[in-house]
Amino acid sequence: MGQCGVTSSKTVLVFLNLLFWAAAGILCYAGAYVFITYDDYDHFFEDAYTLIPAVIIIAVGALLFVIGLVGCYATVRESYCGLTTFVVILLLVFMSEVAVVVLGYVYRAKIEDEVNSSIIEVYEKYNGTNSNSQSRAIDYAQRQLQCCGIHNYTDWLKTRWYEETKNNSVPISCCKTTVPGCTGSLTHPEDLFQEGCEALVVKKLKEIMMYVIWTALTFAALQMMGMLCACLVLCHRSKDPAYELLLAGGTQA
Repeated sequence: MGQCGVTSSKTVLVFLNLLFWAAAGILCYAGAYVFITYDDYDHFFEDAYTLIPAVIIIAVGALLFVIGLVGCYATVRESYCGLTTFVVILLLVFMSEVAVVVLGYVYRAKIEDEVNSSIIEVYEKYNGTNSNSQSRAIDYAQRQLQCCGIHNYTDWLKTRWYEETKNNSVPISCCKTTVPGCTGSLTHPEDLFQEGCEALVVKKLKEIMMYVIWTALTFAALQMMGMLCACLVLCHRSKDPAYELLLAGGTQA
């Protein structure tokens, strides 16, 4: 019965190591996605430390490639040293992912304050040219999130860009995609996105952070299962001398 349990644990362990290789790719993708999205909204969120969870999760993804190789070799060869190393590395990775979850929740709570304190300044620096980074950021956010202004499109009336252009309009990026020929004119406010960008930027950034948190939690659970299976095999070997002799005889044969 014990041997059956060990065999099952080894089978599960090999399968988990294959999953670790797949997980490595997914974790690296998740981290890269956060970097790319942060670059699109970095003017609204100035705290670069928010990228720490993404950095950790990419490092963990790269390490999982190595873990998969070590785990498969140690499981197939039933190497005590290899399995011990495998468990220790998995424990370190598990602790790293717990850190990702904690940091993710900490920075997720700070997102709203960060956006609220920076978004007015970003809108004030808008000049409507593609060479201006603030202008590109605002136009991108308004098109992607389908929003206009900070709280609504009337916020544009208070900006320096509106005062300088004097054409009673908002940027074309405020125009609904379903309205052809929209010029952003305030004489047709029904053609404009009605929701403000501040709340949607906060929502988007919080969704990204939750994506990182759930990714880390999912693979932390897989790693916990891997550690349990490896420990079961290690415990059986340490308590069953006959099993060691059987392995030695099979190797000589």
